[in-house]
Amino acid sequence: ALAAYILLPPGALVHPDMKAAFQVNAVGLRIHIFAAVLALALGPFQFSSRIRSRFPRAHRLMGRIYLGVGVLIGGLAGLYIAQFAYGGVVSRLGFAMLAVAWLYTGARAYGAIRAGKVAEHRAWMVRNFALTFAAVMLRIYLPISQVAGVPFEQAYAAIAWLCWVPNLVAVEVWMRSGYQPANLRGQTTSVSI
Repeated sequence: ALAAYILLPPGALVHPDMKAAFQVNAVGLRIHIFAAVLALALGPFQFSSRIRSRFPRAHRLMGRIYLGVGVLIGGLAGLYIAQFAYGGVVSRLGFAMLAVAWLYTGARAYGAIRAGKVAEHRAWMVRNFALTFAAVMLRIYLPISQVAGVPFEQAYAAIAWLCWVPNLVAVEVWMRSGYQPANLRGQTTSVSI
């Protein structure tokens, strides 16, 4: 997806009905995509206990970039472009709620680490990355819906929610079922919302 947005004109690979919105909002869309790609690229490294313990300064720097550029800028741009989403009000609401949830969980994670609440920070970061991963799920669900023969407008409206809500539900169930990072066992891990 990143290569397509770098090398091709805006909207070159999207459904024909979406092309005009992509072209009119090319700057906002590109800001959102590049920031989100940065978050997707950095996120997995943030979960590495080896990096956290051996290179804490690198972990903090990557975390600042992840939250400050990836989530904050990507989320604000996502909230802006959500109003132009194809598929009507259902799609627009789905993508807007995703952007709000992404910004909210990022703010909670940042607030927790600033307060020294490491376990709470990690729980919020798990939630946040589940929302970051919506970009991947969207690109999985779209071709599946087309192969299944679901009309594009209906599929896109549903996927605006399906790309992130199940991710968030899955991590909530996982955390509430006793998840606790190995290096925090014995400490209280807050999973409250």
